[in-house]
Amino acid sequence: MIAHLRGVLSATDLDHAVIDVGGVGYLVGASSRTLSAIGPVGEPVMLHTEMLVAEDFIRLVGFASASERDWFRLLTGVQGVGARVALAILSALEPTDLVRAIAAQDKAMVARANGVGPKLAERIVRELKDKTGGIALGSGGGGAVAPVGAGADAVSALLNLGFRPAEASSAVAAAEEELGTGATLDALVRLALRKAAK
Repeated sequence: MIAHLRGVLSATDLDHAVIDVGGVGYLVGASSRTLSAIGPVGEPVMLHTEMLVAEDFIRLVGFASASERDWFRLLTGVQGVGARVALAILSALEPTDLVRAIAAQDKAMVARANGVGPKLAERIVRELKDKTGGIALGSGGGGAVAPVGAGADAVSALLNLGFRPAEASSAVAAAEEELGTGATLDALVRLALRKAAK
């Protein structure tokens, strides 16, 4: 499994980028949001990735942030949502918009994405209502916000270790509260694991 690519951006198109890593060009599918965030051709770039494997293809999909990758995984877990539809949703909606849409069961917001009809939008908001804990960290008295930086990566690490989304989210939130905003990923994961074990 390829978890991320770090190299030079050698080309972009409407729905993909080519990342040159040590002389090998990796074609990586991506949302328009990621493509606009990764910078100009010829510059260094790092993308979080998800490898899709089927009988007749192997495909890499890339994301500017770990939280976008986690949303991709959640979305493709919904029946009827393939990689293309998930990327269309991530192109149309920021993670914070997805958090709000799912929390409010706002299927019209999700249906704004290309290829998402009313029935599929309803299924997405219904099925993901109880699964977004690892993506949507609570923010005290305000609404839910998508984690960024080390916090998002720490949640992703705990999810990959088998923790449930709500467990991973609350453990990382507690670790961030104790360590402060400048905490490193390593420190966050270690403390979050200790807190989750209690």
